[in-house]
Amino acid sequence: MSIPLNLALWAAQGLLALAFIGAGAFKLLAYEKYAAMVVKQGSMAVTRGLAAFIGAAEIAGGLGVVLPMAINVAPALSPWAAVGLATIMLLAIGYHMRGHESAPAPTVLLLVAVFVAISRFSYLA
Repeated sequence: MSIPLNLALWAAQGLLALAFIGAGAFKLLAYEKYAAMVVKQGSMAVTRGLAAFIGAAEIAGGLGVVLPMAINVAPALSPWAAVGLATIMLLAIGYHMRGHESAPAPTVLLLVAVFVAISRFSYLA
């Protein structure tokens, strides 16, 4: 793998980690603020349990997309974490579309997660 591509992948993985750990922590640890923000934006509210589940999945995915490769312990898990994050973003896009909302942030994160998954899987092969 070329050095520029590897650097781009690490940057993308770092972006995914920061975005998902931050968003997941917000859903998991500050539900009241999250729910108020969702209602203020005109979105459909989600239950505390669903928000906690999504938040925990986002934190796990954010950690999983970076840590296995960074510490070289089961590095094949990183692209699978990217697949999981892409799945979460597909579901988020569906959620926003159902509410007749635009979904630019989930779409961008979906594309970044797909880029990381495909590139890292081809690197490991």
